[in-house]
Amino acid sequence: MDRLSQLAINDEGFVFDPLTGESFTVNQTGLFILKELKEGKSQEEIVQDLVENFEVSKEEAERDLVDFIEKLRSYRLI
Repeated sequence: MDRLSQLAINDEGFVFDPLTGESFTVNQTGLFILKELKEGKSQEEIVQDLVENFEVSKEEAERDLVDFIEKLRSYRLI
């Protein structure tokens, strides 16, 4: 996830990719996931943190995480 580590992310969900000059916005959940991915946390750790911080079921957290990671892949960020 080298490219991911280079992303500039602010607390409002604005994401800037310095390699391409592209910018994105993410919601609170996406921001949380991005920060955890940048910290090097595993998917299992992120799911557990989502359950604890957003009061969602484990199944919903897993689904949201997989969907978000697929979106990051489509933008070639991971």
